[in-house]
Amino acid sequence: MNPVWLAAIIIAGTMTMSGCVSDRKYQEALAETDTAKTELATTRAQKSALEQQVKTLKDLNVKFGNEAQTARDELERIQYGRDKERGSVEGRTKELEERVKQLAGQNRALRQEYEDAKRHNETLKSLVARYQKELKDQSRSAGGSLAPSMQPAPPASASAPPAMAPAPSPSRPPNGTPAPGGIMNVNRASSSEMVLLLGLPKDVAERIVSNRPYKVKGELVAKNVVPKETFDMIKDRISVSP
Repeated sequence: MNPVWLAAIIIAGTMTMSGCVSDRKYQEALAETDTAKTELATTRAQKSALEQQVKTLKDLNVKFGNEAQTARDELERIQYGRDKERGSVEGRTKELEERVKQLAGQNRALRQEYEDAKRHNETLKSLVARYQKELKDQSRSAGGSLAPSMQPAPPASASAPPAMAPAPSPSRPPNGTPAPGGIMNVNRASSSEMVLLLGLPKDVAERIVSNRPYKVKGELVAKNVVPKETFDMIKDRISVSP
């Protein structure tokens, strides 16, 4: 065979083989390009989804932050209200405790006053009983001393007319003790008579005696000798006239 034709055949075959190889690579490149495009689209879709998730998470984070701030504000308000209420309760508790102490002190004072009044009443009862006994003894003594004077007097001479005894005063005895249904003279009566007949305490009766004389009955109150209540009880049974 002619060498020229052989070289031409070889060249033609080589060119044919080169064309086949280039077309296959082109198809493979096209396939890889399509694959890359698909992957790029998938990646973009995933990116969009991730961006949407990030946005959603940011929105949730803002929402949760607002809710957390609201919860903190509410908690602070509750704590403030609780502290204020606790302070108010503690203050009220202290006031009540102080009031209880005051009432307990008043109760003790009233109980002491009651005991003092009870002892004073017993003392007054014993004084009244003693004064009644003394008055009875004085009455008996006065009755015994008046017995001899009731004997008949010796007959007087015919020339001398019998002397007329002065009539007794019906108003009151000279020592200030009131006659039955009469008025007591506080400028002349004794403290014992005031205790027995007016029902006054011993110290009040002695105070009346120590502050004599009185020009009007109202001086008993004006001089702070007796309380107004006591004066109102005895004012209709006393006098200051000589």
